[in-house]
Amino acid sequence: MVFSSIIFIYYFLPLLLIAYYVLPRKFRNIVLLIFSLAFYFYEEKNVVLIISCIINYFLGRIIGKNKNKLYLALGVIINVTILGYYKYSNFFIENLNNIASVNITYLNVILPLGISFFTFQNISYLVDVYRGETKAQRSILKYGTYITLFPQLIAGPIVRYKDVDKELSDRKENFDDFANGVKRFVIGLSKKVLIANNIGNMCVILNQLASKTILSHILQAIGYTFQIYFDFSGYSDMAIGLALMFGFHFKENFNYPLIATSITDFWRRWHISLSSFFRDYVYIPLGGNRVSKIKWIRNILIVWLLTGFWHGASWNFILWGLYFFVFLLLEKLFLNKYLKGGIFSHIYTLIIIIFSFVIFNMPNLSSIGEFIKNILGMHNLQFANRETLYYLRNYITLLIIASIASTPIIKSIMKKIQGKKMLNRLIDVAEPICIVGLLTICTASLLSNSFNPFIYFRF
Repeated sequence: MVFSSIIFIYYFLPLLLIAYYVLPRKFRNIVLLIFSLAFYFYEEKNVVLIISCIINYFLGRIIGKNKNKLYLALGVIINVTILGYYKYSNFFIENLNNIASVNITYLNVILPLGISFFTFQNISYLVDVYRGETKAQRSILKYGTYITLFPQLIAGPIVRYKDVDKELSDRKENFDDFANGVKRFVIGLSKKVLIANNIGNMCVILNQLASKTILSHILQAIGYTFQIYFDFSGYSDMAIGLALMFGFHFKENFNYPLIATSITDFWRRWHISLSSFFRDYVYIPLGGNRVSKIKWIRNILIVWLLTGFWHGASWNFILWGLYFFVFLLLEKLFLNKYLKGGIFSHIYTLIIIIFSFVIFNMPNLSSIGEFIKNILGMHNLQFANRETLYYLRNYITLLIIASIASTPIIKSIMKKIQGKKMLNRLIDVAEPICIVGLLTICTASLLSNSFNPFIYFRF
C-alpha cells in the first residue's frame, strides 16, 4: 500500500482516524500498531520486521542494564547481517561468480519492504541507549509502535527513538496539528502525483524515443532530478503530515536542496535523516575531522561508500556515493574558498547534482557511460529534432512549475502575505479551498493514471 493510492486515502486512513479518535486514549498505541502492521502486510509477506523488532527490543533492555559494548556490537552485527542477507547476498554472489568464474547458486530471497529504514532505526536506538542518550523502552508495545509506525515504516524518514520517546507515552493531539498535518499531507501528495509522476512519465517517453538528441538527454537528466526530488520529498511531506495527525512531530527531511550553492550545502538539505545518521553513527565515531588528514579522508570515503551502498545492491549506487565523495573532498580541500554563493556556485552545484542522478537512475555502468557521452555530444547526435521539441513544448510548463516549487519562493510570498491582516483573512478562507481542490485533482489523476511508482520503496 502506498500513500498515493485511493485505497489508502479513502479507505485505510479514514478507518484508522475513526478508530484512533473514537477509542479511549489508552488504546491509541495499540490502534497504531495494529493498523501499521496491516499497512505493512497489505503487500508484504516477510515477517523479518516483527522478528527484528522483538530482537532489538530485548537487546535494548540488556544494553540499558549493562552498558556493555559487546552487547551493542552484537546488536549492530545482527541488524547488519539481516540487512546484508536480504539486500546484498545475491549482489556479492553475482560479483564472485563473475570475478572467480564460478557458478554459485543465487539465494531465493526477496527484499522486505523498508528494511533499510527500520534497520537503521533499530541501530540508532541501540547506540543511543548505550550512550545514555535515551532510556531503554520497557514496553514492547511502545517499541513495536515506534518501529512499525506506518508513516515512516516503508520509506522513511529515519526517525530516531529519542525524538519520539516522550510522544510514544504522552502525546497531545490537537486541532492545529491535525489541520497542519492534513495540509502537509495534501501538499506532499500533490508533489508526488502532480509533479513527480508526470515528470517521471516524461522521462519514460524520452528514454523510448526512436531518434534521441542531446536535448532529449538533457531533458531526461533534469527530469530524473525533479522526479526523485518531488517523489521522495513528497513522501517525506506526507509522512510528516500523517504523523502530525496522530500527535507525532517528525523532523524535516528536506530543506530545498536544489537551491544549494555547494555539494556540502546540498547534503545538509537532502535526505537529512540519512546524512545525519551517517554523521552521528559512522563519521564521528571514526574520529570525524579530529584525526590526521589521511584518516579524515578515509572517514569520508567510508561514509560515502556506505551511503551509496545503502541505496541499493548495485554498482551504480556505489559509484553514486563515490561521485559525491570526490566532490565533497574537493570542496573541503580547496573549492569551498571559491564557492561563496551566487549564481556561479548554484550552477556548479546543479550540474553536479543533475549528473549524479543520471548515475543514480541508470541500471548499470555501461548505460551510465553511454548516457553521459550522449549528453556531452560525443556520439554526434543532433542537438534537437522535431520530436524532441514537441515534447519540450508539452512539458515546459511542468518543468517551470517544478523549478519554482523546488525553491522557497512560494513559502516566502505566503509569509509576506500572512503579515498583512486583511490578506491573512483571505488566506484563512482560500487555503482550505485550495487544499480540497488539490486533493480533488490528485484523486482524479490517480483514478485516470496508472503510472504511480514510489522510487524509494526499493531501498
